[in-house]
Amino acid sequence: MTITARTFSSRRAQRRCAFAFVVLAMLQAMTALAAAPLQLLWQTTKIGTKESPSDAVFVLTNSDTRPLPASGWAIYFNCLAGAVEAESLAHTRIERVNHGFYRLVPSAGFQPIAPGESVRLPLQHPVSMFNIDKAPKGPYFVSDADPETGHAIADYRIVLPTPAEQADRPPDAQEIFERNSTIADVPVADLPPAFPTPRRFTRGKGSLRWPAPPRIEADADLANEAEQARELLAPYFDPHTRRHANGMPLALRLGKVDGETSAEAYELTVDARKGVRITGNTAAGMARGLQSLRDLLPLSRKTGEGVKLAAISLVDAPRFPYRGFMFDAVRNFHDKHTVFKLLDLMARYKLNTLHFHLTDDEGWRLEIAGLPELTAYGARRGHSSNEAEYLYPAYGSGPDVNDARGSGYYSRADYIEILRYAAARHIEVIPEIEMPGHARAAIKAMDYRARHGGADAGAFVLTDPDTPPDALPPQSYRRNVMNPAMESTYAFIDRVVADIVAMHKEAGVALTALHVGGDEVPEGSWDHSPAVQALMQERHLDSTAKVWDVFYDRVDRILRAHGVIAAGWEELGALRTKLRDKSVLIPNPAFVQRGFTLQVWNNIRGNEDLAYRLANAGYDVVLSSGTRLYADMAYSADPDEPGMNWAAYIDLDDIFDFIPLDATRKNVLDPTPDPALNGLTDYGAQHLRGIEMTLFGENLRDPARIDYLLMPRLLAVAEMGWARDPEWAQIADATRVASAHQAAWSIFVNQIGKRVLPRLDAEHAGIAYRIPTPGAKRVGNAVQVNMQIPGFTLRYRSDGGEPDASSPVVEGALVEKGSLRVAAFNAEGRRGRSVQIENP
Repeated sequence: MTITARTFSSRRAQRRCAFAFVVLAMLQAMTALAAAPLQLLWQTTKIGTKESPSDAVFVLTNSDTRPLPASGWAIYFNCLAGAVEAESLAHTRIERVNHGFYRLVPSAGFQPIAPGESVRLPLQHPVSMFNIDKAPKGPYFVSDADPETGHAIADYRIVLPTPAEQADRPPDAQEIFERNSTIADVPVADLPPAFPTPRRFTRGKGSLRWPAPPRIEADADLANEAEQARELLAPYFDPHTRRHANGMPLALRLGKVDGETSAEAYELTVDARKGVRITGNTAAGMARGLQSLRDLLPLSRKTGEGVKLAAISLVDAPRFPYRGFMFDAVRNFHDKHTVFKLLDLMARYKLNTLHFHLTDDEGWRLEIAGLPELTAYGARRGHSSNEAEYLYPAYGSGPDVNDARGSGYYSRADYIEILRYAAARHIEVIPEIEMPGHARAAIKAMDYRARHGGADAGAFVLTDPDTPPDALPPQSYRRNVMNPAMESTYAFIDRVVADIVAMHKEAGVALTALHVGGDEVPEGSWDHSPAVQALMQERHLDSTAKVWDVFYDRVDRILRAHGVIAAGWEELGALRTKLRDKSVLIPNPAFVQRGFTLQVWNNIRGNEDLAYRLANAGYDVVLSSGTRLYADMAYSADPDEPGMNWAAYIDLDDIFDFIPLDATRKNVLDPTPDPALNGLTDYGAQHLRGIEMTLFGENLRDPARIDYLLMPRLLAVAEMGWARDPEWAQIADATRVASAHQAAWSIFVNQIGKRVLPRLDAEHAGIAYRIPTPGAKRVGNAVQVNMQIPGFTLRYRSDGGEPDASSPVVEGALVEKGSLRVAAFNAEGRRGRSVQIENP
């Protein structure tokens, strides 16, 4: 269409026409750019609480040489904390696209933004926006002229609230100091010889020296462990030395460990005259013994110096048979090399199960033979107006479909390699395929297949096409639950399970358990499905809640046909019912005898004893308690601390203080049980298989964030899972608990600060663990400083500036005046966050 002034009957219309040309030219110019010529800043203007929203503002600056027009564009962004859909006084509107994904669009009355000009665009968030991970992520610009192209706003800045503005006030320097003040200094010689703390050990006389690599004598079934022993010792010796240390072998043997029945039990003996001998009940026990040998080796690894070992004997076995770590590779994808690194870390500290979270609403990360759409569509995220070819962005993955965190998957070859890598370290991999909920990526991928596939295009559709979309529950995602009344759903599940079993078989590693999710299915998801209504009529079911049992009965039969047992989140074995008109969870009697293992995360108020109730009913239970074992929770309410807080703030001592077998006591120093909570019966204790730390991936765009959130908290989980129930947790006398707890806590933090973390650094393991913030307190005219984890070097400045590796070392109380800032440094010179305190 050609537009001329004659088309209009007034000068005002002519001006509108001219402006239309300007707008069109502007939008076309922007479309040609890889990144939008805009600056964006987000900051809070009022910190909300759990009961009231937070006020915030986007400050939008036009960095282009042309005006940003009054309409015809949108800014998209993800926000895990949510944003309130509303029209603002600044003539912009926030619209939700889907779960956590929003766009800001100009509305009537919005004025063009001149070059260099900035405008403040208010918005609200329904929760307290306390730290960087609650802020909007991945903003990008889209013009109406090219609605399928997104342009990242590269110049995006987040301004965090100050601690004083926090609804949950973070601990200050003095509070950190007081919290650390109970920690005693424990000499290295008085610490346990290996980590986690071995069951029993006896120090001998004399020492053994290997000036050259020892001769490794290994049983035929221990070739893998013998090779690992060679790799462990190699850095201590000249690589050109071919001779062996005479008469001092390292003997690796399979045999019965006296008094220990666990497959992972081992005995390790260092004898000054006979060498080193490790005996394991199985090869897995041998692998755990080799990690203890690692702890006995010199911390300094100067090539050619050889090895000197003090005489000692250890007999060791784990407390729990299941010691796990759950890694979410869905929300933000990380390649196989990250998984290898995590498996190495698990092996170091004798964890034995990787719970591998591979599918969710925001992605499908495992290649499945015969269903290429799961990864061709479901493993890709990028900007789209309608998700025709891939999923919307999530968690800040932005508009680029090639973004490394938004898009990616494990090929069959990758997954098989991961399985073999784990098996070599005697770690079981339990893959998780979410069902029936958290299945949006699978649902959308199978819809894509139905649109583009061949003869069997609809054979794996996962939702009832006759369900009215508007009748679905108003959750964040409207279509993320598989339909349990459709044969195509079970055909899909069977195909996926069969191929995962095949991959495990090809890897030479049997698949014994599959985690089938089961969590967070929105109430009412099946209420309006004609297929479900027909199923209910056929089975004489009086509520859609009972369809749950039908679904998992069928899933269980599919798994058993493939020789696999089901594991799942607690909802797999819990039944929601009413008690005095209040919704409560009770053990579901339908599946108690099925052998399901339940990962119980919900110990939030009102469900503190849910894990015990499920175990007492006969379910096998693994504790994954949200308030103690979720590594994606922030360490504290400090705005600079990454992580979430929906369950709790979880510092290292919060995990150490967790008592798996007695979580009903009123607090860590009061052994009195809470009478409102169910304790663990002797029968239930037989069904508590172990513990698991979880790391969900919503905020894991930076791989270093994995290390920071995981370590050193994983060490407390490793100690809890392997070492015996600590003495302080068994004391019934409240007057004695405090001193026993203080002694145990001091030993633990001294152990990891003086031996465990320095060894990671010395061996260049590449783990960027969190270095704690020091505590500081004015005492008289001086400032005293302490640390949660002893062993780091403390450095300071008195001018308020950040200390660096050349700053003075703290040696006793600081008497300098001024604005003192102190930080801890590890042996490699890496610094933790600093603390500031005034000494006027």
